[in-house]
Amino acid sequence: MLGDLNQEQIKNLLSSQMIGRLGCHADDKTYVVPVTYAYDKEYLYMHTQEGMKIDMMRKNPKVCFEVDHVDNMANWQSAVVWGTYEELNGKEAEHALQTLVNRVMPLVTSQTSRPRYSLDRPHAPVNPNVKTVVFRIKLTEATGRFEKSQ
Repeated sequence: MLGDLNQEQIKNLLSSQMIGRLGCHADDKTYVVPVTYAYDKEYLYMHTQEGMKIDMMRKNPKVCFEVDHVDNMANWQSAVVWGTYEELNGKEAEHALQTLVNRVMPLVTSQTSRPRYSLDRPHAPVNPNVKTVVFRIKLTEATGRFEKSQ
């Protein structure tokens, strides 16, 4: 059976996952990249280094985000949400990073998957030569689909 996810099911899917795909568009180019995120019912929180996606979102803050959960080809859920990029600083950045730490750290299994910021000072990069950008996506619209075998 194929169907549409309702808004509550979309929120549950966003809450249950921590890797999704962020899509942005600027200068006649579309860029989609996997990212780790945390969701709090209103925002998606993320962090990254300065680069192509940050440059693009600064030019055009309207983005989309896709997340899915696939058990097999006959049992899956997928949601696409749209929203607005907001770069964070100060207390808002600290809150976002703490939200990410709380979501991701229980699942960290290797040194290479550890975040590049200090846990005792989450807004301070471990490597001061790396410019960390903390941001959130304010969600404005959502849609979702599912398939479930009978």
